[in-house]
Amino acid sequence: MAHEILYFELNTGAKIPSVGLGTWQSEPGLVGQAVEAAIKNGYCHIDCARAYANEKEIGSVLKKLFDDGVVKRDDLFITSKLWCADHAPEDVLAALDKTLEELQLGYVDLFLIHCPARMKKGSVGFKPENLIATDIPSTWKAMESLYDSGKARAIGVSNFSTKKLGDLLDIARIPPAVNQVECHPSWQQTKLREFCKSKGIHLSGYSPLGSPGSTWLKSDVLKHPALVATAEKLGKTTAQVALRWGLQMGHSVLPKSTTESRIKENLDLFSWSIPDDLFVKFSEIEQARLFKGSAFVHETFGEYKTIEEFWDGEI
Repeated sequence: MAHEILYFELNTGAKIPSVGLGTWQSEPGLVGQAVEAAIKNGYCHIDCARAYANEKEIGSVLKKLFDDGVVKRDDLFITSKLWCADHAPEDVLAALDKTLEELQLGYVDLFLIHCPARMKKGSVGFKPENLIATDIPSTWKAMESLYDSGKARAIGVSNFSTKKLGDLLDIARIPPAVNQVECHPSWQQTKLREFCKSKGIHLSGYSPLGSPGSTWLKSDVLKHPALVATAEKLGKTTAQVALRWGLQMGHSVLPKSTTESRIKENLDLFSWSIPDDLFVKFSEIEQARLFKGSAFVHETFGEYKTIEEFWDGEI
């Protein structure tokens, strides 16, 4: 029988569900329906962020589901993220409070620094002149106080390279529980994965299908012959194979969809597995990062002059 892999344990002792619903690029009006469909179909992990500008709609749906007795708060794992314009230590608590107000929750299960880049307070959009130097140690100290208060049951980071994660661990009183990064068969994060494993940090993979719904991003992750052949042999979709690969690699996956049939399909991962002879072929897939982070890079403004600097060479 296949190993189910329903949860992974964090360094806090909490369990993070292995599959979560991603809500980035989910349109207003659709995101609420997607969250409701996901929870009613068995998801208990919802990945949110202030920057996605849809937490208010998600909060209304969560309240309705709680009020109707569909699910209890304790049965859900809700993640949100601190945006780049809220890195100043005095803004961190207010940012989480705003997220909690919009989500209509008393706490989040996980709160992440969304990105190791900083913008001026009040910045809207991605104008390069709004980029300023980060002070991750000060921001992290404020994050630690959120953990101490119980408003964030776990804290972590997103889009941190191996080097940036190592630098953070050097100064952290409370180590990050999670690093949420792009991860799929065409960007397997081998170096970062090994580092996270050695330090007891859980790697969570966003865009685990390669963001096929993005109009501004050309992605052929699900068309790779290794995925296609595995899907055919197992009688699964290439999306299911990509997600199951992630679980067997040891990281949680955050597929985004607003279509109920796909939302269901993306959770049908537990009663089967990819056998070793097929799994090993995934290590031969050519690697390429989809998300370059170019919006956080500028030759004059901010602290990163090149994409190489932003990722510390992991590109």
